[in-house]
Amino acid sequence: MFLFLSKVLPLLIYPLGLSCLLMLVALGMLWKYPKKAAIPIALALVVLLVSGNGWVSDWLVRSLEWQHIPSQELPVADAVVVLGGGIKEWREPRPWPDLSEGGDRIVYGAQLYNQYKASILILSGGRIDWQKGTGSSESKDMAEIAEYLGVPRTAIIQDPNSLNTHENAVNVRKIMDERGINRVLLVTSAMHMPRAIGTFEKEGIDAMPAPTDFLTTKPPLHERKLAPGEILLNILPDVSRLGRTTKALKEYTGMVIYGLQGWL
Repeated sequence: MFLFLSKVLPLLIYPLGLSCLLMLVALGMLWKYPKKAAIPIALALVVLLVSGNGWVSDWLVRSLEWQHIPSQELPVADAVVVLGGGIKEWREPRPWPDLSEGGDRIVYGAQLYNQYKASILILSGGRIDWQKGTGSSESKDMAEIAEYLGVPRTAIIQDPNSLNTHENAVNVRKIMDERGINRVLLVTSAMHMPRAIGTFEKEGIDAMPAPTDFLTTKPPLHERKLAPGEILLNILPDVSRLGRTTKALKEYTGMVIYGLQGWL
């Protein structure tokens, strides 16, 4: 129940959910307070316009992604840790596990292994299984992809039970203690890295951030010289920018919750 509520309740404060909630309030007010119903409708419109704005979306995402950009070449470590969150499990008609946008994680993790940055690849990620026993863990799917990319099976260690970043850190800590691993390169999406690296450090793990899956690039949007058409397109709300804003707000919400839980 806690897992379900932790996934559902935050939706109400994200742009789309908040806009829907405001419009439901407006519908409830129409019968007795038709004039005042315009207030929540206007607020819902403002939320969508601001959240879908190119400059707002870019700034929010960049505020997370650019916190842990490596300033020099990544050092050699004992293991590369790849966090789950970028693999769609195999289900018909998919020919095998598909990569989502965050699938850069396993590709980059395998690349670091092939560059001899570490001799072990730790894949951490379970999968929320609402129907119990109907799917494989994400670590298993990542392992298949890693092997395809040239990582030998003997170099792969799986953590198939983690369902969130805190569990990733706790379970990886156990693996490190069992294997005598001291230092790791931590691979996850750049936007997720601030929460991930903080959580791993909280567990006493010596982790070097190795972010991937960047949604923003240099120069930032506000420093670019845009054509009039581009300016207009960045002002008008866009579903992809709305999604990016939501992802950034999700991370900030997660950091607040993790802080209150003592996980960060």
